[in-house]
Amino acid sequence: MGAVAMTAPVIRDLRHKYPGVKITVLTQPFYAPFFRGIRDMRFFHLNLKFRHKGFWGLFRLAWDARREGVDAVADMQDSFTSSSIRKLLELRGCRVSHIDKGKGSKRRLCRRGHLNFHQLKTTHERYADVLRDLGFEVSPQTASDIVLPVPLAIKYLHGKKTGPWVGVAPFAKHVAKVYPVELMEQAVAQIADGVQKVFIFGGGKEEERLAAQIASQRDNIVSVIGTMNLGDELNLMSNLDVMLTMDSVAMQMGSLVGTPVVSVWGATHPYAGFYGLGQDPANAIQLPVECRPCSVGGVLPCRDGSYRCLKDIEPARIAEKVLYLCAK
Repeated sequence: MGAVAMTAPVIRDLRHKYPGVKITVLTQPFYAPFFRGIRDMRFFHLNLKFRHKGFWGLFRLAWDARREGVDAVADMQDSFTSSSIRKLLELRGCRVSHIDKGKGSKRRLCRRGHLNFHQLKTTHERYADVLRDLGFEVSPQTASDIVLPVPLAIKYLHGKKTGPWVGVAPFAKHVAKVYPVELMEQAVAQIADGVQKVFIFGGGKEEERLAAQIASQRDNIVSVIGTMNLGDELNLMSNLDVMLTMDSVAMQMGSLVGTPVVSVWGATHPYAGFYGLGQDPANAIQLPVECRPCSVGGVLPCRDGSYRCLKDIEPARIAEKVLYLCAK
């Protein structure tokens, strides 16, 4: 999901610089809101449950794409599915290019000793390279400053914005990227004391339960999990003064709509290239623990089981950074 969100700024610049090119994005319908505002762009929706399911589904997918008039393929994922489609379309005469994920340099970044500890090429730039290889000189384009409409449900339930609104997305796919809930509760309580509203984002039953636990501390802390679709979440994020996130898709979503993001980092590191586009590096909260980063995506368990890269971050440090940005 985060990877799809990160392609949007590159495609936005492609449309801006090449208005005559027909752009078709092959993705799942759920992700369409990430590409709002990019004019004259078509979606080719994957149907992995029926028409495009399985081995023969890939052939049908390649055939369907060719009937759409596709003559060049920019494979931004290089997964089994995308590479199969790419190769099938190449056999049908399409020009193709695919992402170089830089797996070797990322593995070296995570080795003990930090012998290769430096900023790697960002994922946004890697996506841009795919299009450059096809002859399109593009660059990742940051979001505009246009504030999207506040979702009606938020207006109706929580009234007009008269002070700072902060969003908090305290969850991530892997435990090595998640700030402990009991510490997050403390940070959010301190933030809530200095702002009008705190909105908690996430998804799934367990995250909904934990969000309700955090929200129970103050009347001005609200969980919006399960109350909005993806488009409405982006709309709400565009009206926030600050987003507080982990190294997660929420960081990319906040960046898409131009909202300042304070991000908390554990096992992973911004140097791997997944930092939010246009975000200030000073707003990444992290500790100089000698064993991090230990994983590119946070998949691996903690090497010593302590997760001290997260547990040793003081809640007050997070709250102070968020409140400072709210006051700017």
